[in-house]
Amino acid sequence: MRKGLVKIWLLILVVILSACNIDEEFFAPEIILDSETGIYTVKYGREIVIAPNYKNAENATYCWTMDGEVLATSPTLSFLHEEVGEYYITIKVTTEHGSDEEEIRVDVVELEIPTVSIAGNKKMTVTVGAEVILNAAVRETSLPTKFKWTVNDVIVGNDLNYVFIAKETGNYIVKALATNDDGSHSDMVEIDVLNPEDIPFTWDFEKYSYHTVEGRRLLIKPLDNGFEHNVKYTWNVVEDESMTGDGSEFVFIADNSGVYNITAVATSMTGEDEISITRNFVVTVYDEKEFYRPKNGASQASWNRVFEYTPAPGQFINELKTGGFDGSQINPEAAIEYAAERLENENWVSLGGFGGYIVVGFDHSIDKSRSYDLGVVGNAFDGSSEPGVVWVMQDENGNGFPDDTWYELAGSEHGKFETYRDYAVTYYRPTGTGMPVQWTDNYGGSGEVDYLAQYHNQDYYYPLWIGADSYTLKGTRLEARNYDQSGNGTYWINAHYDWGYVDNFSPSDFNSSDKANLFRISNAVDYEGNPVNLSHIDFVKVQCAVNAKSGWLGELSTEVCGFYDCSLKR
Repeated sequence: MRKGLVKIWLLILVVILSACNIDEEFFAPEIILDSETGIYTVKYGREIVIAPNYKNAENATYCWTMDGEVLATSPTLSFLHEEVGEYYITIKVTTEHGSDEEEIRVDVVELEIPTVSIAGNKKMTVTVGAEVILNAAVRETSLPTKFKWTVNDVIVGNDLNYVFIAKETGNYIVKALATNDDGSHSDMVEIDVLNPEDIPFTWDFEKYSYHTVEGRRLLIKPLDNGFEHNVKYTWNVVEDESMTGDGSEFVFIADNSGVYNITAVATSMTGEDEISITRNFVVTVYDEKEFYRPKNGASQASWNRVFEYTPAPGQFINELKTGGFDGSQINPEAAIEYAAERLENENWVSLGGFGGYIVVGFDHSIDKSRSYDLGVVGNAFDGSSEPGVVWVMQDENGNGFPDDTWYELAGSEHGKFETYRDYAVTYYRPTGTGMPVQWTDNYGGSGEVDYLAQYHNQDYYYPLWIGADSYTLKGTRLEARNYDQSGNGTYWINAHYDWGYVDNFSPSDFNSSDKANLFRISNAVDYEGNPVNLSHIDFVKVQCAVNAKSGWLGELSTEVCGFYDCSLKR
């Protein structure tokens, strides 16, 4: 009995051992990737080592291939590529018992080198003792970034804002440098510091030929020339010796039509040297009704031509989807064509941030009446007002172009302490894609038009058709009324203004049926804010009147959808 049991147990043991030998013979190798997704990411120009784990891989052979080319025959792969893209690689492991195969993807991506930009002119001349406020912006990356300012290669600060104080004459290179593990980028400003008497004196004007009408004041104002030291001015009108002036600007007024020649001289004493600059102007004076174009049976209520479209930077500028751009708007003519097509389809045209504007004309003169004369369609609603100021112009010289004098249509904020007339903002082209647009104003302020990557993906908000690296927009600025009602940045209100502005949910002049704000020509004011009596107008300009932003909603930007003569609107 015992011998039988022993034989049975020996038989069972032989079977078990035989079964184990059979399983071992059929164990194929197995690849275990060290990435759950099978996707690897590496910066271009850098090497990545892909090292899977293997099972049952004794005496195995390995083969890494891409597009039929063998890359390696080792258990690991060292991969380096100089071009951005997706690369599909197959790893195959083989033993005498079988093989296993996996396809992986290597994404070669751009380096995340930070980009830095300094707002303002890149070359400045200042006097000893002057303070120059410099503001830098750095494009965010996923990598920690270090930032510093240097003056002539000496580190002077680490904040994004820096005040350069010109203590001594000389040439200074102020540099902003941003660095992370992927690389570095810098921007610089060259500042020449001179004594006051060494600053060159200039006296220039935007134009030297003007047009106006009888009895209307015309301001001839120089550009901001920077430095004036002990300057004496004289103005003389050749045709009327009684019209003279002794300031840097001149107010001209004539009761009779005709051509008037003005000679102006600015004399500056610099040390022992006397420098004189002479400027000559021509002013043509017309009768107000000389080029008036009356309505007729064929006259249209709506605008008939877009003359200019110069927006400020904003989230819908250059935007290919919601904004309606297609990337071909690389010159002013194409931008005008874009704006005209949008208006023809009763679609909105964004003016971007403060100062952005559009100019249109009509096929007739719009008369002043005792009621509303002009309608401008926007897209305002309760809680979303982005006010634009309206400017009007007569075709004083009769050439069919808006090259005469603009007059503001005063609204409810006119004359208030918080309202800035002659406000100017300069916008600067970003030094890289995905960066905010920096700006400075003529009151010493500065800021950014935020780049909202979560909503838009155009390269930047700076208009593609503006070739210069900076441009300045001037106009009337209203005090911003936007606020965060939620207290945590999630719900912003852009409150309305009482009356007199485009894209404004006004309780008095907003026509809810077509979302137009209505305007009176009788509210026109001149450069000093005084009423000016216009019998009619020929051109209209709308300009964004606030410089503000509402958190995640971005900058406040006036939108316009159309213009019409109220007397012909049916």
